[in-house]
Amino acid sequence: MIYINNLEIMRGTTTLLQDATATIYPHKRVGLVGRNGCGKSTLFAAIKGEFTPENGEIIVPSGWVISSVAQETPGLDRSAVDYVMDGDKKYRSLQRKMQDAEETHNGMAIAEIHSELENIGAYTIKSRAETLLTGLGFSRDEYTKPVKNFSGGWRMRLNLAQALLCPSDLLLLDEPTNHLDLDTVIWLEDWLKNYQGTLIIISHDRDFLDNICTHIIHMENQKLNMYTGNFSGFEEERAQKIKLQQALYEKQQAQLSHLQAFVDKFRYKATKAKQAQSRLKAMEKMERIVLAHYDSPFSFEFRDSPELPQTLVRMENLNAGYPDKTVLTDVKINLVPGSRIGLLGRNGAGKSTFIKTIAGILPPLGGTVEIAKGIRVGYFAQHQLEYLDDEGTPLSHLTRLAENHKELELRSFLGGFGFSGDKALDKVRHFSGGEKARLVLALIVWQRPNLLLLDEPTNHLDLNMREAIILALSDFKGALIVVSHDRHLLKTTTNEFYLVSEGRVSQFNGDLDDYHDYLIELDKKTEQLRKEQTKSQNEIKTNQKTSFKSKEQKKLEAEFREKLRPLKKEIENLDRKMTLLTSEKEQLEERLADENLYSPEHKEELQQILLKQSQVTSKLEETEMMWMEKSELLEQQTNEFNKSQNMD
Repeated sequence: MIYINNLEIMRGTTTLLQDATATIYPHKRVGLVGRNGCGKSTLFAAIKGEFTPENGEIIVPSGWVISSVAQETPGLDRSAVDYVMDGDKKYRSLQRKMQDAEETHNGMAIAEIHSELENIGAYTIKSRAETLLTGLGFSRDEYTKPVKNFSGGWRMRLNLAQALLCPSDLLLLDEPTNHLDLDTVIWLEDWLKNYQGTLIIISHDRDFLDNICTHIIHMENQKLNMYTGNFSGFEEERAQKIKLQQALYEKQQAQLSHLQAFVDKFRYKATKAKQAQSRLKAMEKMERIVLAHYDSPFSFEFRDSPELPQTLVRMENLNAGYPDKTVLTDVKINLVPGSRIGLLGRNGAGKSTFIKTIAGILPPLGGTVEIAKGIRVGYFAQHQLEYLDDEGTPLSHLTRLAENHKELELRSFLGGFGFSGDKALDKVRHFSGGEKARLVLALIVWQRPNLLLLDEPTNHLDLNMREAIILALSDFKGALIVVSHDRHLLKTTTNEFYLVSEGRVSQFNGDLDDYHDYLIELDKKTEQLRKEQTKSQNEIKTNQKTSFKSKEQKKLEAEFREKLRPLKKEIENLDRKMTLLTSEKEQLEERLADENLYSPEHKEELQQILLKQSQVTSKLEETEMMWMEKSELLEQQTNEFNKSQNMD
């Protein structure tokens, strides 16, 4: 168990934890949640022993291996798969020992290291590393690419794969989904459900926490409050506690009334379509937990756009992509007020390309895209964070869009996005990724869009801000297209899904559970196709080799097999001898485990058994050495013969 006793942690002059206590049992999956800045990542660092708390203690069982995701990845020449395999420190250590033993011809050490390698599953490590890379979105061609060729987001995936490969007793994951798309989030979720160690995870993805966690630790008021169950259970329990505080009753009721109106409006329009019912359930769940976010610093709404055309965008036989590559073909979609579309599809399938084409960033390659007069596009993508003025402030950014508005009005608006008081005058260069994302969203909302294009809008945003976005979108009257790995956002803000796959954009008739099943089935088909292709290629190679073998080659191979026969026979005899000696050794050890054998009257028998054990052990080691030498000789002669045949 992990014990956290009377812990005090400070950051500068700010107290993050004071007399905090918690107990985490083995094999539990714990979600660590709380406001940004409350000290979640700092607590991780303390668990890893990277700094000493001011007071109290964190007790992790001795001998436990702790794995976590490295935050930086140098531009290495190592291949992606080798870099991931570096995550298993024990394996790399044994590799170095094996190299030293081979250089000094230490047969005993070589045998022992071989045994250790087998015990840690070393002979499957490469395939396990490749499985992790595939699950995290890497193609087979990318396994051998150097780490330095990957972008920052993909390097973080490599770090995640490295942490998952490491055999660990405690796995610490800090926002692991930030750089992932929906498909890889679903894959990671399934992987973590099967993780056998203790897991502590920091995440702002509600569905991710719901589907993984057995417990929640909420960091609040400098304490660690443990809840049994998943994230939704925690929110409901916390909401019930808050409900008892009468001083907050009026604010709670206002929030509930606002959400209830949205739920009712949707309920009466809902069809029996599975996606519609799925969204209704998500809305009703929100209704139960909204009180848990009563103290959120974020509150804003989308004000009505000056114009709202009956058809905002019409696409007919649209081809989209780049001058040298067509990504999507024959797209036909009309966007009208109230359209709420979630885009699904593998990474690289063309979701962002589709959104950029609608936004006018990419010109269509063919077909038509008709944009209505009076349309106002609100386009959010992660790269827009880079376009903010580092020396500017939230207030100066908004002032450029609203020169004729009073500063008091602008400050009030920015306050809903967490930029109150002096924060509105802080320079952007000091902002975190989450703060920059909130500022970009604030600038979009101010411009009163009637078409929202959101490409992963929740990266770096905490749970309170995500809930504020969902509440604001409940009253949005325009059209919405969203790409997100946050399934809760997709469930609560969209009415229909479109699948981007194989160069097409088509309606997906189902909910996110169906999409999960679709991905599993797709992976099965892909793997089956790969196996069939590999089998076919191997058969062709075999047939080619067989077809082109001359009579002389066949004669040489037969002579070589006959030459190896005595050596193979000798190896087989040694193998049988090792089996018999191993069995005899086990029987002797079983006798030695008998406590009665150590009584005075059995002294002579004990000495005989110990002597026999020593003799058998010595013979077994000698036989193993001979077996290894003969096996290496067989392999060497076979390789030399094959090499000579290939050269011919």
